[in-house]
Amino acid sequence: MSEDSPVPEPPNAQAESAEEPDAREQGAQEDGAEAQVAEERNRRIGDLRALMVQHEVPTTGAAKEEPPAPAAAAPREKMKAYPGVMEMTRSLLVVLVVALFILTFIVQPFRIPSESMERTLLVGDFLLVNKTAFAPPGHWGWLLPYQKIERGDVVVFHFPPNPPEHVVKRVIGLPGDRVHLQNGAAWVNGEPLDETWAVYEPAYPDDFRDSFPTTLYTDPGVDPQWWMEMRRDVREGNLVVPPGEYFVLGDNRNFSRDSRYWGFVPADHIVGRPFIIYFSLRERSTTDTESPDDRLGQKNDPLSRIEDFARWDRFLRVVR
Repeated sequence: MSEDSPVPEPPNAQAESAEEPDAREQGAQEDGAEAQVAEERNRRIGDLRALMVQHEVPTTGAAKEEPPAPAAAAPREKMKAYPGVMEMTRSLLVVLVVALFILTFIVQPFRIPSESMERTLLVGDFLLVNKTAFAPPGHWGWLLPYQKIERGDVVVFHFPPNPPEHVVKRVIGLPGDRVHLQNGAAWVNGEPLDETWAVYEPAYPDDFRDSFPTTLYTDPGVDPQWWMEMRRDVREGNLVVPPGEYFVLGDNRNFSRDSRYWGFVPADHIVGRPFIIYFSLRERSTTDTESPDDRLGQKNDPLSRIEDFARWDRFLRVVR
């Protein structure tokens, strides 16, 4: 046998070489099947997670990633709804400052204690007085409604014999006017004044009161110093009002202590003009002749007490 002739392979070797391709194909098929199974498992896991998220079922992964709900919102709302002590104090101080400013410079409340201005103002009336009505215009004249004092104006002023006390009367004589009274009625500059507001309740005769000015000192209620000054200002039976002063009378002419008894009112004593009655208590006047008759006690029920407590028809009445 020559050296170049091929050596025959054993039969087992041929069988093994023939089986190797079949084993590789089978492994590849198994690997493909495992990949498909893994892909199907991952798909099902994804579907399950989506379904759990849709129904808000907590999971170990997704729930931790979601931001927590704000728990401090409710306390903040409560703090806004209920201000603190500092905010309440600040608001109270603002209200007090505004109220003090209004009471000092704009309006001021007063109460009527006597019957000298009946029936315009009654005992128990509570007034608001405009303190800027007669003030000097100054730099604010274009903004505030300043007015000159006119004959017939109701004014509140510091009582000349006792300046801390406030009095309300009606202006009858302006500076330079010539004033006298006949039977209690006022005459100004030789003509009778149209006094629709005047009331003459029954009283004892008094020449000094009804025929002012007189040369006889007949009333003990007259201020002696004013009596001496008045005699210097009388011209031809008329009292001449000096510059910068006013002659005032009460509407209840027979029961009023006014300029006839203590003199003129200086312009700088005038506080303002009462413009509204904001409340009125039902109080008796010393000139009332009728007394309440309720001997049967028919007005003891609560409704009658409320009705008799105040004059409700005078609520928010304008003073004229």
